[in-house]
Amino acid sequence: MTESRSIRETEKAVAAKLGNTPVRLERQASVSNIYRAAAAVRQHFENSVLRDAGLTWTSFVVLWVVWIWGEMETRYVAEEAGISKGTLTGVARTLAGRGLLERNSHPDDGRLALLRLTDEGEEVMAELFPAFNAEEAFVTEALTDTENRILADLLRKIVVHTEEHGEERRLHLLDGAAPPRRRSGRRRRA
Repeated sequence: MTESRSIRETEKAVAAKLGNTPVRLERQASVSNIYRAAAAVRQHFENSVLRDAGLTWTSFVVLWVVWIWGEMETRYVAEEAGISKGTLTGVARTLAGRGLLERNSHPDDGRLALLRLTDEGEEVMAELFPAFNAEEAFVTEALTDTENRILADLLRKIVVHTEEHGEERRLHLLDGAAPPRRRSGRRRRA
């Protein structure tokens, strides 16, 4: 039976397991810790400030994107939120059902949909964001202001590099082929 391990225990176990395998452990540790940090932060927010508001991390991000940018096409909301259009459909439906988001047809192209916050959605975000930001301060309080700026800059470099060169790398790794469709993990029906 597995039990919860500290980050240091995990890094030590990975190094022991990989032994002489030619890998760049410092790079592996960076990516692993980005994931672990993101998961820890998300879980903390969902179990505190977002739970009080009845929101998931994803629903908050969708509200945030539309709050910051204003009314926008669903495809751009999904892209900015880092989720699939299918996931956005369910999230937007839930938020619309709660009266926080409105879905409208595009005035020039009926095939496209626009999302915008309702007045209630605007109020929720205006009230929620200070509490959300207080938790952002909490999860980063072990770092100085300078360390926070450095961390933000370093993470920004990773994002920009991946955005600018990721497609080229994917094409190289897949010998120019399109990536295969994602599977849900469910078994196919006979």
